[in-house]
Amino acid sequence: MFLAKLMLLGSGELGREFAIAAKRLGCAVVACDRYADAPAMQVADTFEVFSMLDGAALRSAVEKHRPDYIVPEIEAIDTATLAALEGEGWHVVPSAKAAQLTMNRDGIRRFAAEELGLTTSRYRFAESEEEALAAAEFVGLPCVIKPVMSSSGKGQSTASSPDEVRTSFRYAIEKMRGDRPRVIVEEFIRFESEITLLTVAAADGIHFCAPIGHRQEAGDYRESWQPAALPADVLDSARQQAATIVAALGGRGLFGVEFFIAGDRAIFSELSPRPHDTGMVTLVGQEPNEFELHLRAILGLPVAPILQRGPSASAVILADRPSSNFRFDGVAKALALGRPETPVDLRLFGKPETLVNRRMGVALARAGSVDEAVALATAAAAAVSIDYEEN
Repeated sequence: MFLAKLMLLGSGELGREFAIAAKRLGCAVVACDRYADAPAMQVADTFEVFSMLDGAALRSAVEKHRPDYIVPEIEAIDTATLAALEGEGWHVVPSAKAAQLTMNRDGIRRFAAEELGLTTSRYRFAESEEEALAAAEFVGLPCVIKPVMSSSGKGQSTASSPDEVRTSFRYAIEKMRGDRPRVIVEEFIRFESEITLLTVAAADGIHFCAPIGHRQEAGDYRESWQPAALPADVLDSARQQAATIVAALGGRGLFGVEFFIAGDRAIFSELSPRPHDTGMVTLVGQEPNEFELHLRAILGLPVAPILQRGPSASAVILADRPSSNFRFDGVAKALALGRPETPVDLRLFGKPETLVNRRMGVALARAGSVDEAVALATAAAAAVSIDYEEN
């Protein structure tokens, strides 16, 4: 009846695009999230509403639907239950080990730096303001302070003085996910750029997409572009490091491996064992896109060749207030910016509520150069407005 049954743990915009890819290949999708009408639920075969941190509810959903593959789409999951399920024979993507190590920044950083010897910034962890101050003294000021568990850069800030370290610690704890009041205090890297190297562990080997550059603001990405220009030796270093950590984590799937680029060094930053938000750009610039690659790898299908269609970019569409009564305007204006040689597209995610700085959609563009693509995507995103109506 269907190729495979997939259970998505987390059903946001990335899960939605993955579900669409899965339906195109004849898979059944069970979308799970903590709130009803999440984006992926709107295109799935069925859904469940529960907190991913509730191990009993997670197990109940798995035993009810009996998926062929359990596919985490967020970090905040009861990974102990995932590991237990995997031990009982359920297939966790890419592996329970990957989910456990990447749920918290301390796990993946220690694994990368201390076990695999990858190039990273200096770092220490802290669970109090006093420990944060000691960590900042070790790594030096300025430093970057982040919660060990968060999403889309929430809770991240830079501190340049002891007072700012205290403020940054409190901000990180306020914005963290889960119930672990712990932060990572990192050396401030004076980097030229940040990249995401989408790395695919598949039946036909390890493959790399063209590197994706991105600009962040308030810890969250605002624009991304592909391909990011890198010296050949720096790209080789990033690929070698990405292949090392992906192989060590095990399993099949797509990994978003992030690096700071500083001079001739690719410095490992973070890793997500799933499609990456900056990789939304692949929806317009690459075939197969990151969601299709993740699906093919999971199902044991070949992924090569990966075709780069040309310089491409994405730009986010943000809300500026909380509301459950809103509509989008300017869609026609945004799409009218496209031309046959410079196409423009939109993805509006279908989230039922807006929040301050919540990502509600993304504009996509392809052009003759990366700079032109970024300008076009940014203009298309700016053309779309969110109109809030009184309840």
